[in-house]
Amino acid sequence: MTLRPSNVTIPAMGPGDPRIGNLLGRALSRMEDADCVIVGFPVDEGVRRNAGRPGAALGPDAIRRCLFKMTPDARQFEASVHFLERAADLGDLEPTGDLEADQVALGTVLAPYLSRGATVVVLGGGHETSFGHYLGYACAGRNVQVLNWDAHPDVRPLLDGKGHSGSPFRQMLLHDLKSCAGYAVAGLNAHNTSKEHVDFLAERGALAVFSDAVSAVKVQELIWSLRTNAFVTFDLDALPQSIAPGVSAPNADGISLDIWLLAAELAGVNSAVRSIDIVELCPPLDKDDQTARVAALTIWRFWRGRCSARART
Repeated sequence: MTLRPSNVTIPAMGPGDPRIGNLLGRALSRMEDADCVIVGFPVDEGVRRNAGRPGAALGPDAIRRCLFKMTPDARQFEASVHFLERAADLGDLEPTGDLEADQVALGTVLAPYLSRGATVVVLGGGHETSFGHYLGYACAGRNVQVLNWDAHPDVRPLLDGKGHSGSPFRQMLLHDLKSCAGYAVAGLNAHNTSKEHVDFLAERGALAVFSDAVSAVKVQELIWSLRTNAFVTFDLDALPQSIAPGVSAPNADGISLDIWLLAAELAGVNSAVRSIDIVELCPPLDKDDQTARVAALTIWRFWRGRCSARART
């Protein structure tokens, strides 16, 4: 497996105006000791297989360019700076063109960090990213609960025996190691969700929540139901196209940005959530980095929640 450094660089800012890209890893002598790591998965072969619009392979660096320009949280500045100085960007997995091998490689990269309790942020890539993310827990010998914010359940059957961007959670639920301890998907569009897929979830004890049932109260209920090792995956197509135009499958309807960001922040607060991924950003289809900025803000809010929780302990 090979990780390549990110090409994103952030110019130095003036005194008293630090940015995330200037602070990352500043207190680390070895990246292996990071309390939080970022890993990019610049792969969209699963999107191609699923007849989607390719381009998500360019997502990781587009997110970084927006995220690294952001400032630490001024309202909890010291805690935020401390967190960022002990976080590291490990770079991107080097794609081989073999999706299944790349997913295994992603899991292999993530497993040591998940094993020792570091916080992990994975930058996709198509939603096939999430199966590689899951394999990190399986490789580490950990069961995991999964919460997916998505307009689609992504439990489609495999195509010619191969996974794709619409199948990662079917693959998790049916995986031989049985490391998936629970699956919930929230934000489903009724006009884009197959009854057969909803039935598949019900048969396996998984939870399906449609977008019109998502509220602030429901977000809290879903996040606080995660009580063991858990990861939360944020598929940007759960948001309306007016907010997130740069995705493979744009959505005329969707959950509100306030609800989405609340989910991100509460995921950070809940210590059971060990990792997140953010997927389906398609920069060639974006408008003035609008969707990339939403993706970056999602991570910022997750980190803010994590800093708030640590400050209280």
